[in-house]
Amino acid sequence: MAEPLWTSAEIEAATGGKLSGKAFAANGVSIDTRTLERGDLFVALGGVRDGHAFVDQARDKGAAGALASQPVSGSAVMVQDTLKGLERLGEAARDRAPAAKRGAVTGSVGKTSVTQAIMAGLMLAGRAHSSVKSYNNHIGVPLTLARMPRDTERAVFEIGMNHEGEIRPLTRMVRPHAAVVTTVGPVHTENFPDGETGVAMAKAEVFEGLQPGGVAVLNADNRWFDLLKAEAEAVGAQVRTFGRAEGCDARLIDFQGAPNLGRGGDHAVVQARFHGKGLDFPILQTGMHWGLNSMAVLLMLEALDVDLGDSLAALGSFEPLEGRGAERAVQLAGGAFTLIDESYNANPVSMASAIATLGARKASGRKVVALTDMLELGPQAGGYHAALAQPLADANVDLVFAAGPLMKSLWDALPPTRRGGYAEQAADLAAEVARAAEPGDVVMVKGSNGSKAGLIAQALARLDVRPGEAG
Repeated sequence: MAEPLWTSAEIEAATGGKLSGKAFAANGVSIDTRTLERGDLFVALGGVRDGHAFVDQARDKGAAGALASQPVSGSAVMVQDTLKGLERLGEAARDRAPAAKRGAVTGSVGKTSVTQAIMAGLMLAGRAHSSVKSYNNHIGVPLTLARMPRDTERAVFEIGMNHEGEIRPLTRMVRPHAAVVTTVGPVHTENFPDGETGVAMAKAEVFEGLQPGGVAVLNADNRWFDLLKAEAEAVGAQVRTFGRAEGCDARLIDFQGAPNLGRGGDHAVVQARFHGKGLDFPILQTGMHWGLNSMAVLLMLEALDVDLGDSLAALGSFEPLEGRGAERAVQLAGGAFTLIDESYNANPVSMASAIATLGARKASGRKVVALTDMLELGPQAGGYHAALAQPLADANVDLVFAAGPLMKSLWDALPPTRRGGYAEQAADLAAEVARAAEPGDVVMVKGSNGSKAGLIAQALARLDVRPGEAG
């Protein structure tokens, strides 16, 4: 019989809490009754919706016990503060797997995809663990740690932030052996008085938790490379670099898209030099930013003791995540168009990359984009949106649909020949984009999650005339 993830006695010892009710054993950890699985420990976190109000519901769904700070029915480990209890549980999980190699991923763009690509490599190398979805904040990181099995050999954690000082406690919790900053750009700048400089310094906090002699993987092409390198070296990290310039440990030489790898979509071929040796390999990702992303993944996997063969195999089979470049053919009555779903998030860096990738594609029909607001950009937001007119022109995009008050700045900057339609909200634009889609088109949807770009992607997917294909 498999060993439980946590016994109530271990939870008591880790959190300093006291058992109320019968002893229990849990096979997982949950903070949400909607996704709770039978046998989970339910952590009753405070907040707008107090988790204590859902303990009975968790019990009905099969929770083994609860971590609580208020009296609840059934078995529970009682603590003064459930979030602090969750943090201590995470730290105990880290400490009871001392041989596990841990990686951390942060950056303005690409955190989740890079984290999951690293995880694909870790899984080929042995018993592995990682963040799910975008669990990268003050709750997601300790939750991911607390879910880590005791026999884990390698793990990777996504660490995000909106403000200064948020990464520091999380990286000290994880204590990674290797950390990567994918890139730094104008993201969350409204929360930083000194703009992008503040963002770069906040990302550099990830090095403060590195194990002694740990590896810092840095983007040498990024304008903040020197600042990040200095911060990494200040804590004694070994710096490994990726980029296009000579001298990078993982150097991108070329990134070429190619048609059909037999999965109904495109693939790309990466040409690189890894520690000075030539390396060409295919990946299923077609976004141009994946040239550099794959370099970062190779260096992180190397730092976590994964064989290069396993690393390349993982990159060769890792498919785009939902809302982050996933593609599908949508069948209309007269033929199919290609939907590229980039609706999960957007900022000036990722938007420019996605537009350039679309421009490099071959299409029998038109290249169409549906864009919604990029959020948290501060007083320069209008300028960032208007500036997208140039990359759209460079990419020879045929038709632009835009939604949101910030995207009005782009709409006003577009020539009439490129204007497809504008609406104040994504929901109001979705039907218009759906009516415009034609067989042979390549239609990309991109915007910040908060500006509801996903509604447009869903409307386009529902056009599929094949039974059971629309989602």
